[in-house]
Amino acid sequence: MKVVRKIFFLLLFFVPVVTLAVPEEAEKDTSEFDATEMIMHHISDAYDFHIVSFTNGRGEKVHVSLPLPVIIWHDGSLHVFMSSRFKGGEALVAAGNDFLKLHHEKVYITDAMGNIHYDENHNILNEKPLNFSITKNVASMLFVSFLLVMIFVSMARRYSRKGALAVPKGLQLALEPFVLYLRDDIVGAQIDKDKMNRFLPFLLTIFFFIWFNNLMGLIPFFPGGANTSGNISFTLTLAVFTFIAVNLFGNKHYWKEIFTAPGTPVFLKVLLVPIEFIGLFTKPFALMLRLFANITAGHIIVLSLTSIIFVLKTVYVAPLSITLSLMIFLLEFLVSLLQAYIFTLLAALFIGLAVNEHH
Repeated sequence: MKVVRKIFFLLLFFVPVVTLAVPEEAEKDTSEFDATEMIMHHISDAYDFHIVSFTNGRGEKVHVSLPLPVIIWHDGSLHVFMSSRFKGGEALVAAGNDFLKLHHEKVYITDAMGNIHYDENHNILNEKPLNFSITKNVASMLFVSFLLVMIFVSMARRYSRKGALAVPKGLQLALEPFVLYLRDDIVGAQIDKDKMNRFLPFLLTIFFFIWFNNLMGLIPFFPGGANTSGNISFTLTLAVFTFIAVNLFGNKHYWKEIFTAPGTPVFLKVLLVPIEFIGLFTKPFALMLRLFANITAGHIIVLSLTSIIFVLKTVYVAPLSITLSLMIFLLEFLVSLLQAYIFTLLAALFIGLAVNEHH
């Protein structure tokens, strides 16, 4: 816990923040409240961490945010700068002979005027540079990774000093039952005992990485709020690693059952072999889509229920709207753990089917 407190102290007092003051009149919009735009904005990735907004004594709307590094490779050169240089999309950043513009949280290559070109279907025609930027989702993942390393390294050191006689304390006391349950009732139940230790670190990492990222996404203020598990790239990467673990260590019986379907009539093999081969890719695809859809759906429901107040433009629905939002928000705490459990369970099941000895 001391390490966690130090991390938050550094975040609160030593990270650079940017304040952008805008006249309140410029903030007013005569158009109707667009719930879809608001929801998509909150569940999408961004190039900064929004911390707080308030109106100062001069009637200006002040936005306080933490800018993140923008890393662009364009025209044979690497361009590194903070996202605050975009000034919320109002300013251009020179990149060789071209300019970079932030438009709807995406970076495009433009001319000196910052023109964005569209086709007849309103698709943007401007090219995108090769982008290695640390966005809000990436920063959240790095923070969770660092947090997990600090927690579990401290737990490992305690065990290395005192061995089996170590008495769990603090976070160790809270997390040790999860580790034992995952080892004995998930990984041990799906993978042969003589092989489970090879995959246990991978599966434990997946579980806690997904769970902690889900929890961080439920925190409505900095450094939380990033919809990491609701990003398809995040779930795709986890699914790809699971796909590699399954097929890289699959034994001969696993591959034989896929490509020869032993004990099956020849006329059925014509159907079963292609189906089994397609199943190699549908399994990780299901892992990717299940985690992405469930986490995203939870965020959308909470924001939709809150939006009812502004759509109907009445405070009379506020008690019902807020109550339902809080109920779904509390349910999301369970879902954050449940989705990490399901992903780990299915990953262990798929690995077990590939590496277990044939019976």
